[in-house]
Amino acid sequence: MSLDHTHDPDLISWVESARDHTDFPIQNLPFGVMDFGKGPRPVVAIGDEVIDLQLATERGLLGDRGELACAASAPNLNALANLGAEVRLELRRRLSALLTGADPSLHDDSEARAVVLRKQDEGHMCAPFAIGDYTDFYCSIHHATNVGSMFRPDNPLMPNYRHLPVGYHGRASTVILEGGDVCRPSGQTLPVEASDPIYGPSRLLDYEFELGFYVGEGTALGSRIEMPAAPKHIFGLSIVNDWSARDVQKWEYQPLGPFNAKNFCTQVSPWVVTMEALEPFRVAGPTRGPEDPENLPYLQPNRPDQSLAIVCETSLLTAAMRERGEDPFVISTGDFRHMHWSIEQMLVHHTSTGCAMRSGDLIASGTVSGPEPESRGCLLERTWRGSEPVQLPDGTERKFLQDGDEVIMRAWCELPGAVRIGLGRCAGTITPAV
Repeated sequence: MSLDHTHDPDLISWVESARDHTDFPIQNLPFGVMDFGKGPRPVVAIGDEVIDLQLATERGLLGDRGELACAASAPNLNALANLGAEVRLELRRRLSALLTGADPSLHDDSEARAVVLRKQDEGHMCAPFAIGDYTDFYCSIHHATNVGSMFRPDNPLMPNYRHLPVGYHGRASTVILEGGDVCRPSGQTLPVEASDPIYGPSRLLDYEFELGFYVGEGTALGSRIEMPAAPKHIFGLSIVNDWSARDVQKWEYQPLGPFNAKNFCTQVSPWVVTMEALEPFRVAGPTRGPEDPENLPYLQPNRPDQSLAIVCETSLLTAAMRERGEDPFVISTGDFRHMHWSIEQMLVHHTSTGCAMRSGDLIASGTVSGPEPESRGCLLERTWRGSEPVQLPDGTERKFLQDGDEVIMRAWCELPGAVRIGLGRCAGTITPAV
């Protein structure tokens, strides 16, 4: 889509909490699922509050009830996403009008406001989608080069990397919502200088800051998504923490790649920021150098601003810091604009063989890392395999995660001429292995 009146930086909502210092101003309007005591239902965030889509539809505030009414009463966003980009855009415009007062029917009806508009802290967040399939890509060339140089110093970047987005199929059954505990996994590892493997708790537990997108309208088996149509099949983005057991990964990854090192837990943030909300933050992708081959025709971008400017920040709160009441310590800040492959290219390549996509499928980007040490999106890179520990304010250090550590990820978009919008947070706390 192109920019329209819903992106106007001068727009102000009559919802007071949406006016200053919020991830969710009127220009954002992310989707989520909340339970206020009567079961999960779709909502849209505005400041510290949410619009209950089911009740708004029942009161005739969102126009034609039809398919939208059914989707708005579902326990997840799958049906709503499958209605397609045009329905999503029209819903965004309708909500923008209601929440700015351009259409006064909600603002001027105190009874409707009391029912439809709820404080977020009155309910609890639920998983936004029922995820049928989860695919994880490897789209940061900085991350791929850094990790490759650790394990393959003479050949850090595999020959196919510059030709296609590399990915693997993850485990949808262990994708959970942020905010809970993450149990340290046990697995088979090969200790340094040992000749035989052992089984026990992972000693090299790591996080990976990624961004993930959810498929909107699905596709049939045997069909392909072409580049111009790709944005219409992407509902929106969330933060993803692809928890990783590096010692398990090192022992098991050859020849087929990630398996038990990554299947024990993946966390996602609860809010889904739509492609429409992200439109003002489109930027050109990384400059292609002489070593970069021409993309094959099906992967050729159809617009110059194929990337997204999204700041990705990771903080750490140790158990000792928590006991002393200290703030989390920022250990890395990256930017999604550095990714070698765009989200559209990921989706197009994924379907290039005729792979069917279903509404709610989750596709993650791989670790978001940039060219500087401070922009590396996991501890494996940030500490260079443990040889350069992160120094914490209390004098302690981290090579990899310890029990009691909480990893807090946040992401936001901020460019001149646009109102800052956020993706919220994705946090998890390590508990001991069982």
